[in-house]
Amino acid sequence: MEKAYAPYSGFAVGAAILDEKGNIHSGANIENAAYPQGCCAEASAISVLIMAGGRQIRKIAVAGRGELLCTPCGGCRQKIREFGAADTQIVICDEAGPRQTFTLDALLPYSFGPDNLDNLSE
Repeated sequence: MEKAYAPYSGFAVGAAILDEKGNIHSGANIENAAYPQGCCAEASAISVLIMAGGRQIRKIAVAGRGELLCTPCGGCRQKIREFGAADTQIVICDEAGPRQTFTLDALLPYSFGPDNLDNLSE
């Protein structure tokens, strides 16, 4: 969260991904004056994962401040789905540490992912 660039919302978010090799990849939200052009912490961490050669999200932690849980937005849930599985753990944290854990399936039920496209070439 400390590395976030959030001058417009003031809402810093951090994310860390555990990949299939046991490596951890971190990211933070990066805002832009043209609001839709920003990058969420989860998307930032996924980019780092891919650039480091990882391909699977085993677990992801998302940290934000405030009383409410800082769960991934809908777009990030779909991005996590691309590299995760239904049972991928999503740990929601605040400054003090973990608050609640969900599976990806709980946050994005009946999702569309790479496996939906596997049978198209047959």
